[in-house]
Amino acid sequence: MTMLNEAEIKEQLQKIKGWEYNDGALETTFEFKNFKETFSIMTRIAFECEAQNHHPEWCNVYNTLTIRLSTHDAKGVTSKDFKLAQSIEEIIDSE
Repeated sequence: MTMLNEAEIKEQLQKIKGWEYNDGALETTFEFKNFKETFSIMTRIAFECEAQNHHPEWCNVYNTLTIRLSTHDAKGVTSKDFKLAQSIEEIIDSE
């Protein structure tokens, strides 16, 4: 997997809403009604991560979920991260 350069990352970011490029990773934060809803979404995302064999760094505090995506093997952002970000958006939008 080849690491994307900054111009490629900026171009791809235009295709997904709410995501930013920070410190070598794609990053976003979601807010839900409560902890139960947040954890339910996290579970759905976890199954998709397993299916793609790509796992995020994430943090959950009550109803807030922060997600960071980078491809550790490539030491940066790759198309794999954008694919997972798009899948996460689809899961969120389906709620």
